[in-house]
Amino acid sequence: MWFSFWRSRERFSLDEFRFLTDQLMKVQVVNEVNKDFVIEALRSIAELITYGDQHDVAYFEFFMEKQVMGEFVRILRISRTVIVSLQLLQTMSIVIQNLKNEHSIYYMFSNEHINHLITYSFDFRNEELLSYYISFLRAISGKLNKNTISLLVKTDNEEVVSFPLYVEAIRFAFHEESMIRTAVRALTLNVYHVGDEAVNKFVASDPHANYFSNLVKFFREQCISLDKLVNASKCMGPDTSGSILSSVDEIEDNLYYFSDVISAGIPDIGRLITDLMLKVLIFPSVLPSLRMAVVKDSDTGIGTATSLYLLCCILRIVKIKDLANIVAAVLLCDIETFVPVSEAKLNGFMVNHDMSHENQDSENSGFRSDSDGQSLRVLIPNISSSLNSHPEDDSSEPDHGRTYSALREALLSYITTGDDVQVSGSLSMLATLLQTKELEESMLDALGILPQRKQQKKLLLEALVGEGSAEEQLFSSENMVKDGIGSEMDCYFQKLKEKYGLLCVCKEVTVTPRRQRFQVLDALVSLFCRSNISAETLWDGGWLLRQLLPYSKADFRSHHLELLKDTFHNCTSCILDEIKGSWPDLLIMVLCDEWRKCKRTIEASSPRKDPKSMLLPAHKSLSEEVASGESSFAAGERLFEIVKVFVLLHQLHIFSEGKLLPDQPPIHPTVDVMETSRAKRAGIDSLGPKQSAELSLVDAVPCRIAFERGKERHFHFLAITIGTSGWLILADELPVRPSFGVIRVVAPLGGCNPRIDEKHMRWLHLRIRPSSFPCIDGAKHTAHPKVKSKALVDGRWTLAFRDEDSCKAAFSMIVEELKLLSSEVERRIKPMLVIERTIDT
Repeated sequence: MWFSFWRSRERFSLDEFRFLTDQLMKVQVVNEVNKDFVIEALRSIAELITYGDQHDVAYFEFFMEKQVMGEFVRILRISRTVIVSLQLLQTMSIVIQNLKNEHSIYYMFSNEHINHLITYSFDFRNEELLSYYISFLRAISGKLNKNTISLLVKTDNEEVVSFPLYVEAIRFAFHEESMIRTAVRALTLNVYHVGDEAVNKFVASDPHANYFSNLVKFFREQCISLDKLVNASKCMGPDTSGSILSSVDEIEDNLYYFSDVISAGIPDIGRLITDLMLKVLIFPSVLPSLRMAVVKDSDTGIGTATSLYLLCCILRIVKIKDLANIVAAVLLCDIETFVPVSEAKLNGFMVNHDMSHENQDSENSGFRSDSDGQSLRVLIPNISSSLNSHPEDDSSEPDHGRTYSALREALLSYITTGDDVQVSGSLSMLATLLQTKELEESMLDALGILPQRKQQKKLLLEALVGEGSAEEQLFSSENMVKDGIGSEMDCYFQKLKEKYGLLCVCKEVTVTPRRQRFQVLDALVSLFCRSNISAETLWDGGWLLRQLLPYSKADFRSHHLELLKDTFHNCTSCILDEIKGSWPDLLIMVLCDEWRKCKRTIEASSPRKDPKSMLLPAHKSLSEEVASGESSFAAGERLFEIVKVFVLLHQLHIFSEGKLLPDQPPIHPTVDVMETSRAKRAGIDSLGPKQSAELSLVDAVPCRIAFERGKERHFHFLAITIGTSGWLILADELPVRPSFGVIRVVAPLGGCNPRIDEKHMRWLHLRIRPSSFPCIDGAKHTAHPKVKSKALVDGRWTLAFRDEDSCKAAFSMIVEELKLLSSEVERRIKPMLVIERTIDT
């Protein structure tokens, strides 16, 4: 029979279609003998249906007349080989994907054949078969609309009671293969975005709503796995960066999926995801780590850095108003979430004595609950009295023996006393809250991070419509009011109590927003005065400060300005040290470059650092480099760090004066080369020495040096300075022109560290650093620290002179040129070194 299949016929014709169908109907069993014919027939029929759908309706009419779909189902039932099932699923996927005619699609879905194929018991132990099956389901979902979806569901009294496509697909939602998970999620989104109310009710009701519960639980497990990778990176170092970034990508993909589901506009699902995210992840695992160190043997705790990253991502990607405002409300509350006392320990803070009896109750039961057994209140010790102490704030209120502390204050405490990762995480969290459009302005105001420009706008609108004393507040220096803030947030505190069983003892709302803002300002100014925080993180703090305050010195207190001035003076001393260090010739170029970068950073509309950067392992610290003997690379890194901090502090000073930041730093211009300089006497122009160029040897000192073992060469040594650049030169004397030579070797003067050998007084030792330093980018440097540390290697010269006087003369020449170089650099940056006059004024 199957030999007649190869009879000569026009390939795309009804005769061919009719022949293939007739031959297929004669097949009674599919086995190893005839499977090749069946597979080829199925493939050819798929091509003919697709061709006919686009060129001739007669093809699909024949398809319907012969009920070829029924034949496909029959072939599947009588098949004894997996390869036929594979071909059938592929055939159906091709046909469904390529059908354009709505009538054809409607027919394909209008009988139970599709549902039969969906619910058929395939052997999914075959991974290839599962892949084809999922592709088949996804192809069907791509053709769903309000008309076609009704053909794939069963209803009873206008309620959907069966939807095989959706039910069978979500069985594989958590398959180990990521491609299958992705396909299932694409299918579900196609279902949700149809907008059929009956189907929406079906997917949001039990037991199908368990899919979302399992989805959030699966997401929580991914978060815990990420945290384990982050913890492991502290021991294993940069080698884990790739694994962390892969895990981060998966987590963010999950959050974008949540966002896509919510964008379908199904209210029940939006509320369900909000509740699950809060109950399954945020309350029990994320928020507790902001206040306590969770013991890791519980396998459910998440570290502080990972928790801050997760909160940032959730607020940035999953745009649900209730979710954002509830998270913000929890930050204002004096609560802990559902964490047993036995699984956690307080993060280094002492509990007040007047709470001892309540703590005893907590130890007995694991939680502190009210009599109704529904509400939870866990006591939190005070974080820092400095955050509550504002002698200059007339509006501040007494603490009345305050024994609680809000999570918001924990974030501020990380900024003032935490390590670099904690500071970066807290700043990212505050920046994310500031940019979350779903947050109520009153919530931002209570957190102390409502930008004053928004507050002025709000008061202006209220003044225009004649509300209360808005006009009076608008022109007052203390225009931060607390009226109305509590009432707008009451609904969220009520939800925390009634819906989530959290009893909030929130005193933050009773404090004026002005005081809250000054707490944030205090923390940021304290941050700028810290020397153990990276410059990149300090720049993030500069961005946040610029967002919160207008261009006015009045918003800074006198002690803020004093602290910033003292810190600037300390940083100025470090800059002066660097002028005498290894890279003085690089300092002005770095200063100008970092000035532009810092200006762009703090004036940008959003922070430049991605929150995931806080999870990546840090590269080897400078202190470790110095401990083993400082290299020029370590000195260069330190220079970049110091310049970045110096530039930030200088720009903050200009900002505090209410002035606009200039595009270029205020430095003096270059001056012409002095006639009496060694460079001028040697005949070297302002562009500097070039190899093979001639020069005068009037100041040069004869010497010997061996660049290779046993190959000593005679040169004339010269050190010169032109502006803020300096060089060490080795030249060959010209036989035909005495006192003139040709430049053979040029090396940087900066960082040469000249030293006369103690045992051989005619030997002069020099360190030769690279002539240039690679531009340091924080994110790239963190990801590839080893590459850069190996890129720069210091060289060594040992020059041998004919007598001790010649050696001392060469040494003195180098020292003199280094002083000239340092003096010129200091002269040019002098306008940036003095700011106390303007601050004192």
